[in-house]
Amino acid sequence: MKYRVGRVEQEIQKEVNDILLKRVRDPRVSGVTITGVDVTGDLQQATIYFSILSDTASEAQKALAGLNKAKGLIRGEMGHRLSIYKTPELLFKQDDSIRYGEHIDDLLRQLNTPDK
Repeated sequence: MKYRVGRVEQEIQKEVNDILLKRVRDPRVSGVTITGVDVTGDLQQATIYFSILSDTASEAQKALAGLNKAKGLIRGEMGHRLSIYKTPELLFKQDDSIRYGEHIDDLLRQLNTPDK
Protein backbone atom coordinates (compact mmCIF):
# COMPACT_ATOMS: atom_id res chain seq x y z
CA MET A 1 0.00 0.00 0.00
CA LYS A 2 2.83 2.44 0.89
CA TYR A 3 4.41 1.81 -2.51
CA ARG A 4 1.17 2.74 -4.23
CA VAL A 5 0.79 5.98 -2.24
CA GLY A 6 4.35 7.01 -3.14
CA ARG A 7 3.71 6.28 -6.81
CA VAL A 8 0.45 8.28 -6.74
CA GLU A 9 2.27 11.21 -5.08
CA GLN A 10 4.90 11.24 -7.84
CA GLU A 11 2.25 11.07 -10.56
CA ILE A 12 0.22 13.89 -9.00
CA GLN A 13 3.33 16.09 -8.72
CA LYS A 14 4.25 15.47 -12.36
CA GLU A 15 0.71 16.03 -13.65
CA VAL A 16 -0.02 19.16 -11.58
CA ASN A 17 3.23 20.76 -12.79
CA ASP A 18 2.23 19.91 -16.35
CA ILE A 19 -1.34 21.20 -15.90
CA LEU A 20 -0.08 24.47 -14.40
CA LEU A 21 2.31 24.90 -17.30
CA LYS A 22 -0.08 24.04 -20.14
CA ARG A 23 -3.67 24.54 -18.98
CA VAL A 24 -3.91 27.19 -16.25
CA ARG A 25 -3.88 30.68 -17.73
CA ASP A 26 -3.99 32.59 -14.43
CA PRO A 27 -0.95 34.94 -14.25
CA ARG A 28 -0.84 34.50 -10.46
CA VAL A 29 0.41 30.92 -10.87
CA SER A 30 2.92 31.56 -13.67
CA GLY A 31 6.00 31.24 -11.42
CA VAL A 32 4.69 28.38 -9.28
CA THR A 33 6.61 25.10 -9.01
CA ILE A 34 5.18 22.03 -7.31
CA THR A 35 7.86 20.80 -4.90
CA GLY A 36 6.11 17.87 -3.27
CA VAL A 37 2.87 16.01 -2.63
CA ASP A 38 1.58 14.19 0.44
CA VAL A 39 -1.37 11.87 -0.10
CA THR A 40 -3.34 10.31 2.74
CA GLY A 41 -3.23 6.50 2.95
CA ASP A 42 -6.79 6.19 1.65
CA LEU A 43 -5.96 8.50 -1.32
CA GLN A 44 -8.80 10.85 -0.34
CA GLN A 45 -6.74 14.03 0.11
CA ALA A 46 -3.56 15.35 -1.48
CA THR A 47 -1.57 18.19 0.08
CA ILE A 48 0.37 19.85 -2.72
CA TYR A 49 3.41 21.93 -1.73
CA PHE A 50 4.46 24.77 -4.00
CA SER A 51 7.22 27.35 -4.15
CA ILE A 52 7.51 30.62 -6.03
CA LEU A 53 10.52 32.64 -7.10
CA SER A 54 9.48 35.73 -5.15
CA ASP A 55 9.82 35.57 -1.38
CA THR A 56 7.28 38.29 -0.54
CA ALA A 57 4.23 37.24 1.42
CA SER A 58 1.86 39.10 -0.90
CA GLU A 59 3.13 37.16 -3.95
CA ALA A 60 2.71 33.88 -2.05
CA GLN A 61 -0.86 34.86 -1.15
CA LYS A 62 -1.62 35.71 -4.79
CA ALA A 63 -0.17 32.39 -5.96
CA LEU A 64 -2.21 30.50 -3.35
CA ALA A 65 -5.38 32.34 -4.41
CA GLY A 66 -4.66 31.50 -8.05
CA LEU A 67 -4.07 27.83 -7.22
CA ASN A 68 -7.26 27.63 -5.18
CA LYS A 69 -9.22 29.24 -8.02
CA ALA A 70 -7.79 26.70 -10.50
CA LYS A 71 -8.35 23.77 -8.10
CA GLY A 72 -11.45 22.51 -9.96
CA LEU A 73 -9.71 22.58 -13.34
CA ILE A 74 -6.59 20.88 -11.93
CA ARG A 75 -8.62 18.17 -10.17
CA GLY A 76 -10.77 17.52 -13.24
CA GLU A 77 -7.72 17.30 -15.47
CA MET A 78 -6.03 14.94 -13.01
CA GLY A 79 -9.14 12.75 -13.01
CA HIS A 80 -8.69 12.22 -16.75
CA ARG A 81 -4.92 11.63 -16.58
CA LEU A 82 -4.57 9.38 -13.52
CA SER A 83 -5.88 5.84 -13.42
CA ILE A 84 -7.19 5.86 -9.86
CA TYR A 85 -10.74 5.21 -8.68
CA LYS A 86 -11.33 8.57 -7.00
CA THR A 87 -9.40 11.78 -7.59
CA PRO A 88 -8.25 13.13 -4.19
CA GLU A 89 -9.32 16.47 -2.78
CA LEU A 90 -6.55 19.04 -3.29
CA LEU A 91 -5.07 21.26 -0.61
CA PHE A 92 -2.31 23.72 -1.55
CA LYS A 93 0.38 24.83 0.91
CA GLN A 94 3.47 26.93 0.41
CA ASP A 95 6.69 24.95 0.76
CA ASP A 96 8.82 26.77 3.32
CA SER A 97 11.74 24.34 3.16
CA ILE A 98 13.64 26.40 0.58
CA ARG A 99 13.35 29.57 2.63
CA TYR A 100 14.26 27.61 5.78
CA GLY A 101 17.36 26.24 4.01
CA GLU A 102 18.39 29.74 2.97
CA HIS A 103 17.97 30.90 6.58
CA ILE A 104 20.24 28.07 7.78
CA ASP A 105 22.81 28.99 5.10
CA ASP A 106 22.75 32.62 6.31
CA LEU A 107 23.28 31.52 9.91
CA LEU A 108 26.22 29.31 8.89
CA ARG A 109 27.78 32.17 6.91
CA GLN A 110 27.47 34.43 9.97
CA LEU A 111 29.25 31.81 12.07
CA ASN A 112 32.11 31.61 9.58
CA THR A 113 32.73 35.34 9.30
CA PRO A 114 35.59 36.46 11.57
CA ASP A 115 34.76 39.00 14.28
CA LYS A 116 36.13 42.48 13.80
